[in-house]
Amino acid sequence: MTSVETPRPPDGAGGGSGGLPTWDLSDLYDGIESSALAADLSAAQERATDFRAHYAGTLAALSASELAEALRRYEAIEEILGRVMSFAQLLFSGDSSDATIARFYQSMSERVTEITTDLLFFTLELNRLDEAALAPKLAEPALAPWASWLADLRVFKPHQLSDEVERLLHEKEVSGASAWSRLFDETMAALRVPVGEERLTVSDALNRLSDRDRAVRAAAAQGISATLADNIRLFSLITNTLAKDKETTDRWRNYPTPGSYRNRSNMVEDEVVDALVAAVVADYPRLSHRYYKLKAGWLGLPRLQHWDRNAPLPADIDQKVPWGEARSRVLSAYGAFSPVLADIGQRFFDRPWIDAGLRPGKSGGAFAHPTVPSVHPYILLNYHGRTRDVMTLAHELGHGVHQVLAGEAQGYLRSGTPLTLAETASVFGEMLTFRAILDAETDPRRRRLMLAGKVEDMLNTVVRQIAFYRFEARVHAERRGGELLPERLGQIWLEVQTESLGPAFEFTSDYAAYWAYIPHFIHSPFYVYAYAFGDCLVNALYAEFRHGHPRFQEKYLDMLRAGGTKRHKELLAPFGLDAADPAFWARGLDIIAGFIDELEAADASPPGLLPAGG
Repeated sequence: MTSVETPRPPDGAGGGSGGLPTWDLSDLYDGIESSALAADLSAAQERATDFRAHYAGTLAALSASELAEALRRYEAIEEILGRVMSFAQLLFSGDSSDATIARFYQSMSERVTEITTDLLFFTLELNRLDEAALAPKLAEPALAPWASWLADLRVFKPHQLSDEVERLLHEKEVSGASAWSRLFDETMAALRVPVGEERLTVSDALNRLSDRDRAVRAAAAQGISATLADNIRLFSLITNTLAKDKETTDRWRNYPTPGSYRNRSNMVEDEVVDALVAAVVADYPRLSHRYYKLKAGWLGLPRLQHWDRNAPLPADIDQKVPWGEARSRVLSAYGAFSPVLADIGQRFFDRPWIDAGLRPGKSGGAFAHPTVPSVHPYILLNYHGRTRDVMTLAHELGHGVHQVLAGEAQGYLRSGTPLTLAETASVFGEMLTFRAILDAETDPRRRRLMLAGKVEDMLNTVVRQIAFYRFEARVHAERRGGELLPERLGQIWLEVQTESLGPAFEFTSDYAAYWAYIPHFIHSPFYVYAYAFGDCLVNALYAEFRHGHPRFQEKYLDMLRAGGTKRHKELLAPFGLDAADPAFWARGLDIIAGFIDELEAADASPPGLLPAGG
């Protein structure tokens, strides 16, 4: 195998393309041929084999202290494997077009699956423990800290299959859903979109949809549409295959709806998710429909096209924000709220934990990867220097700080938060940064422009993600009746987009292919509602903060440190909030509607918000 060194910044933590930072993955391993990595795999295999030999078939007879020791041993093995897969995933995200890296990623996936086969019995056997026998053990100090983890595990007890079937599904994962996901990633990374005389990555072409020049936006949209259309049969095959695979597994596990597994993983009731979706859909007219009618007027257009959705506003000069200034804005906002948040956030900039540069083969979008508590999280983003990118940095840094706090407090198994709560710190970090920048702005017109930008971001987070969720729900429901042709997938996409964005848009037929580039549909079915959940939750939380809720910062940090040990009811109770209350979602949506009220009022007052020509 050709040696691939771990990427390092050429000039310390600040190196990288255009002065942007590049991460250094050597805190995990120094390369794909690392002796430490080989030793970890060998040790994990040996420990997993010994673990199975020692504990299989014995769990019911263990005392509380013996079961706690088994959990600690299990966690230690899982953390080794988590470190290996974190390294492989981050390396692949940095350049999924490199065949050697892709091969390494697949090899690690297969090796880790092989090793964890020896561990599979443990969670299955834990779920078979009698509740009456387990309860007194959980009351003992040795096992009590594991109570929440075991409770979350046992949520899946009704859906557990026989050990033989579970092992088969586990071993086939690398040649099943994971292989189709890899095909999607590699295909998307290799695509080049014709825009004028240029051939851009999909990420770069999508970025052109925010260009000030409408002709540039239209050209980018045309190139993206053509490129996706040329590959639509492949993307349709991937989508249909994964939906059928999920249907088969859901049927065997007796999940009532396609989204039920995700909801249980998120430790949130189906009814709570249904209430969120219903509240957002009912509010489409007073949120997105109303805002985009305003935007069409500001742009001087009778109807918007899909390439106008993220267009800059006419009077908005979105000056480039240098990386150093973006860092200062975010850390300053974090520090004004809590020195603890700022101190942890500073680590990501002082050390090479962020990859912000632009390059072919790199994953689009942005994420924060927690890796393992014994190392640290890493952040990936594609920084173009726009104000929106500053918000993305604030968002991902929120994830990173959350992951550090939870990892330090809870360890590997108990630090991971459900997706619905994982978005809390990230969206809250965005809100802190936005409010700090808004409050510092003295020009009324500029403040209104910033408010409009924030509304767009919130609509993208809430309305757009719920539309994505409804697209997924319809696709998975229809797939149960047979394969969906590309034309039908496109039709469903156009219907949910028309419903969510409203009459201000005139959707052209070429937009029907745009469902194909959304990676969440492939990697994490029904993930997307978590963004809306997090945004509305944060709106409610932030309102409590602004109203002077006592000891808010202290309670907020405790919430982050809890990691995955508490569910949404327990986490929100100290703030007097309850996501099961239908009024909870209305409260979050009211904040967005209130911002739009302000924009409408400004638009109606001479000289207007955005005069043509700016």
